Amino acid sequence: MYFRILVLIAGLALQAQAQVHAAGDPQAGKAIFDRRCASCHKIGPSARAAFGPHLNAIVGRTAGSTTDFRYSDAMKASNLVWTPDRLRAFIHSPDKVVPGNKMRFWGIGDDREITDLLAFLQAPG
Repeated sequence: MYFRILVLIAGLALQAQAQVHAAGDPQAGKAIFDRRCASCHKIGPSARAAFGPHLNAIVGRTAGSTTDFRYSDAMKASNLVWTPDRLRAFIHSPDKVVPGNKMRFWGIGDDREITDLLAFLQAPG
């Protein structure tokens, strides 16, 4: 009986941990953004295109649609709408999602880092 209760408690703890992992940590995501993305991309109230497009309101936006950045023909023709899943795939491997894009970034292989980065990109202003 006690063993079953312990197994149940351990299972609930693992489930809670998985839910936290799925949600991501926006503060950790900001650190990843600052280290891996900020040299090319900006985010925030005064963000404008730099070496890459700004990333304000990226979720739900059509790829290649901001007016202050010159996108590659591949990105403009992709007709992608950036969902969390598409962003996850793109951040992991940009050339697989949009072959011929001009972003010089090889991707992030760590799923936790991508989850945290997505949490930051989607955090309220």
